[in-house]
Amino acid sequence: MSIGDPLKLMAPEQLRLAARQGKFNKPTSGMAPGFVQCNLVIVPQHYAGDFADFCRRNPKPCPLLAVSPRPGDFSLPELGLDIDVRTDIPRYRRWEDGVLVDEPSHLLDHWTDDHVAFALGCSFSFEEALLAGGLEIRNISEGVNVPMFRTNQPCASAGPFAGNLVVSMRPMKPKDAIRAIQICTRFPAVHGAPVHFGDPTQIGIGDLQQPDFGDAVSIRNNEVPLFWACGVTPQVALENAKIPLAFTHAPGYMLVSDKLNTGLAVL
Repeated sequence: MSIGDPLKLMAPEQLRLAARQGKFNKPTSGMAPGFVQCNLVIVPQHYAGDFADFCRRNPKPCPLLAVSPRPGDFSLPELGLDIDVRTDIPRYRRWEDGVLVDEPSHLLDHWTDDHVAFALGCSFSFEEALLAGGLEIRNISEGVNVPMFRTNQPCASAGPFAGNLVVSMRPMKPKDAIRAIQICTRFPAVHGAPVHFGDPTQIGIGDLQQPDFGDAVSIRNNEVPLFWACGVTPQVALENAKIPLAFTHAPGYMLVSDKLNTGLAVL
């Protein structure tokens, strides 16, 4: 996607429709400026209570923004009037017994009346505030997906859901890192302030040029890496839970809502 790509300035409902029609299949970082983007997790009703508890116990990586009004309902009216969680994300992931088996472009062939969808806050929302503060977001300026890493930091478990934290990384100069922390503290609904900065080995990351999800970005000599709790964390929890069937967004391919990012700021 180039800077001049007209898709970048599409309204949220236009992007969702393009994904629904199979015309948009790219990562959503930098898309629909001003609007909240969401991670997605879909589980059978039997596991929905435990997953909701997992989110409540781990609010940094799993800030819960919306839940299906009832099992089988594929809308999320809290986030938009015309949202269909089966079709409106550019790329999904299908999990069976904790194993990633497919990355479909829609879930129409898999949806049942037993499914419950959870929308979680995404770091792409606070990226807008960082840009507005004059800070560079390297994955946006280099036109790639944000790098994401598994860590050695355990999450609080709930039922079958357990695992270590996943983080997203953005490099910055030290003075910009301080400003980024100040800005993101105001956005607890989309991961809030970084959970770590500096030496990545302290949280179990060996090589910043080998992310577990997303793409590597350049890191300059005068920069430090900042790590935010990431909404891919539930996918690790799904691996460990080994429930029969679940669906998520593919990392970097988010649900773009009609909710404004400014509405999530805490003054």
